[in-house]
Amino acid sequence: MDRPARIPSFVQHRNRLTEGQQRAWDEWWSVYGGDVADAVRAGTFDAAATFGRTAPLILEIGSGSGESTAAMAAAEPGVNLLAVEVYEPGLARLIMLMRADGTENLRMLRGDAVELLEHAVAPGSLDGVRVYFPDPWPKRRHHKRRLVQAEFVALVASRLAPGATLHLATDWEEYAEQMREVCDAEPLLHRAPGTGADGWYPRPDFRPLTKFEQRAKVEGRVVHDLIYVR
Repeated sequence: MDRPARIPSFVQHRNRLTEGQQRAWDEWWSVYGGDVADAVRAGTFDAAATFGRTAPLILEIGSGSGESTAAMAAAEPGVNLLAVEVYEPGLARLIMLMRADGTENLRMLRGDAVELLEHAVAPGSLDGVRVYFPDPWPKRRHHKRRLVQAEFVALVASRLAPGATLHLATDWEEYAEQMREVCDAEPLLHRAPGTGADGWYPRPDFRPLTKFEQRAKVEGRVVHDLIYVR
């Protein structure tokens, strides 16, 4: 019996780039970016060829407008940071930021990160996965669209190397509780040392404070971090 079609956790909107974003895209996307679909067709994501070196590989799912991703890449020159995003203006903005910083350890893929994980990422090959502020899909009837479900966590865990981490962050209380529940239930993962008895991890310094998070705090929403180790 065929498996039911997976419900995507994102909505693909028509994207319009600013003039500056379009210039960055036209000049640099072929250098720093690619498509998930191409990696899936190839059957593998070749990190060494993509980055031009061998280094610990961190996957960020949903890089948004790029500020946080660019800052982390600049602060971690010893890792290869792969950002997967569907929002083209955000990817174009990320190109502009990395060019301004002179960052060379960041690459981008446009498309569905779950497809990449399922079909092009080898088991045990990732040194970390980061999912910061995924769409909470707050209406109950839309909860099935949330990215962080048991099946997704199991998939991520299978792609992590021993000792690698899954780092989640959200400002949506009920979604944070769901994340904690499904991660606690995954047998390949355990809470990272330093995690509180309630399951929340103290906000790490390496995760940049974004405008989005600052706004969440002003509006009274508590941001929860969760870190799990394979």
